Amino acid sequence: MSEPFDVPIRDEVIRLGQFLKLASLVESGAQAKPVIADGAVQVNGEVETRRGRQLQRGDVVTLGGASARVVDEEGYDDGLPW
Repeated sequence: MSEPFDVPIRDEVIRLGQFLKLASLVESGAQAKPVIADGAVQVNGEVETRRGRQLQRGDVVTLGGASARVVDEEGYDDGLPW
């Protein structure tokens, strides 16, 4: 499994279904629902079947071979000069 990539969020929390779409782990919110229900998504190494699960900074979401970490948008450095 690869190292998780960082995905910045604006608010304190984000729902799992929304995060999967934001992180481009699924193409749409409609695609997120069955993937989560089937037990294909892990949060911090444990299977999660609740689409409304509240994620906080530092949580790692895994789907297939890809992992994404929730990070704070303010402290996020995207490496761009502007």
